[in-house]
Amino acid sequence: MSLEGFHRSVVPPSPAARPWRQYLAFAGPALLVSVGYMDPGNWATDLQAGAEFKYTLLWVIGLSSLMAIFLQIIAARLGIVTGRDLAQCCRDFLPAWTRWPNYLSCELAIAACDLAEVLGSAVALHLLFPRISLMVAVLITSFDVILLLSLQKFGIRMIEAVVLVLVATIGICYYVEIFVLPQTQPVFHEMARGLFAPDLVAFVHKNDLVFLAIGIIGATVMPHNLYLHSALVQTRQIKGDRLSQKQAVRYNTIDTTIALSAAFFVNAAIMVLAAVVFFGHTEVVLPSGEVIGFTPDSDWIQIADVTLAPLVGKVAASVLFAVALLASGQSSTITGTLAGQVVMEGFMDWKIAPWIRRLITRLCAVVPAVVLIALRGGRSMTELLTLSQVVLAIQLPLAMFPLLIFAGSRKRMGDGKIGPFLLTAGWTSCIVITALDIFGLPEAFRSAIAVFTS
Repeated sequence: MSLEGFHRSVVPPSPAARPWRQYLAFAGPALLVSVGYMDPGNWATDLQAGAEFKYTLLWVIGLSSLMAIFLQIIAARLGIVTGRDLAQCCRDFLPAWTRWPNYLSCELAIAACDLAEVLGSAVALHLLFPRISLMVAVLITSFDVILLLSLQKFGIRMIEAVVLVLVATIGICYYVEIFVLPQTQPVFHEMARGLFAPDLVAFVHKNDLVFLAIGIIGATVMPHNLYLHSALVQTRQIKGDRLSQKQAVRYNTIDTTIALSAAFFVNAAIMVLAAVVFFGHTEVVLPSGEVIGFTPDSDWIQIADVTLAPLVGKVAASVLFAVALLASGQSSTITGTLAGQVVMEGFMDWKIAPWIRRLITRLCAVVPAVVLIALRGGRSMTELLTLSQVVLAIQLPLAMFPLLIFAGSRKRMGDGKIGPFLLTAGWTSCIVITALDIFGLPEAFRSAIAVFTS
């Protein structure tokens, strides 16, 4: 079974209960998945895109969020109808020789995602406690396994509640900045043009734009979230009859659409505020009169707290941004560990203690972070975060192709297989992402070398 200890631990109300009660019982898995769409890797790519290209890549956030909704709905449906998560389906339905390549690529993606959590949490700790160097902060984050273990004993609903509070805190702060405060209100018609009328000709002729777009897609449509979502839906007690499955699919579809739409607005807000504060400027003047200078080579993740300064002042903004970033990293840590457990048990049928699993994954992320900081003294955090998200995007096809093959198969899904609309949307998303990966792969390699050698 997926996620032993959480499996079928939540009992939905009877079918005669009111719809809102039934929805609340099924709501939660998509929220945990959505955390991965608001992790420090997203913050880095969104900040860099807004600071360097204003609203040019806003359409990429919209497109990747839409693709994510389609793919996560399909993943949830696979888990509900088959009673297996995606990793188990790959193990059971694909040739045996594919098991190790698929498993290792998943572990690489999870390690890349965990690298973003390490760096994001380290930057947050450094902002909160300036006397703590980035190197020490990275080492401190190696022991966040304690947080996960303390939450796991309270059950899946407690984890969902904690994550909801963290996500709501981030969302409220950015909503107030964009729609309430006049100092940071964007030009909405320019936002609309960036979202709905992109200049695709200019886009394909700029390698740095394509590279950053791939990073945004990798930060949004995370491969291990497809495995995780198909397992999390099985934390609810769903009967095997077709009517119960249809009910579960319906409420999980609503849950996924709401949760990932909220993630889209958070990511768009981060990019928009970075564009308002940083794009075309060399400095920002705070309400107190303090001047913060920056250049196109600034490490945006380390100065991004000034995007919250108009809301609460410079000192409080630094604290609030750091807390939000730390919350983002730690909540993503929870879901990343659960995803690692699903992948390891699903592909390889290995069972190990969660804290051992967490330490192994975190070690794979800490080593490159320590190497980079030792070489560059804490510079280029944003570039490394963006690179980690590109790694995720490149791994995505290995998760998407099996998912769509299984979900569209009557042999595997019976009457629960996805219909023409979802099948078309899923395969279109898969083809678009794969094409972008192939187009941007050379630039990804060049950027990877540059991060560690320049």
